[in-house]
Amino acid sequence: MKIVLQRVSSASVTIENKIVTDIQKGLLILVGIEDTDSQEDIDWLVGKITKIRIFDDENRVMNLSVQDIDGDVIVVSQFTLHASTKKGNRPSYIKAAKPDIAIPLYENFVQQLEKELGKKIQTGVFGADMKVSLINDGPVSIIIDSKNRE
Repeated sequence: MKIVLQRVSSASVTIENKIVTDIQKGLLILVGIEDTDSQEDIDWLVGKITKIRIFDDENRVMNLSVQDIDGDVIVVSQFTLHASTKKGNRPSYIKAAKPDIAIPLYENFVQQLEKELGKKIQTGVFGADMKVSLINDGPVSIIIDSKNRE
């Protein structure tokens, strides 16, 4: 699994000109799932996401997690995170999991995150044409790949 973790002061998802979810201070997480992803990837990422210290403390030092600030979270599936641009000018998405594999993993990821944070996680709609708006706070954007645990 590959994610883009963005610290936001607000974010929303719109589908067919209707806002389906919106949050204030917290995280917008874009999630790309590939065929080889498993529960182990989910567990590792959820642990990392809930504890990563990217929110400012009283001294304006990034020392607090989304748990510490009781922040909100939106998770949006984004298969394009697995784009390969190695050949030619049209990206290949061959590494991205097909819906029959990706949807259960995506739903499990969201459920695990809810369990760990003890609150409802907002989501986009898997496979929909979504318009994602955000005010990236900082800006802070971090790419995390469960296959490359650096």
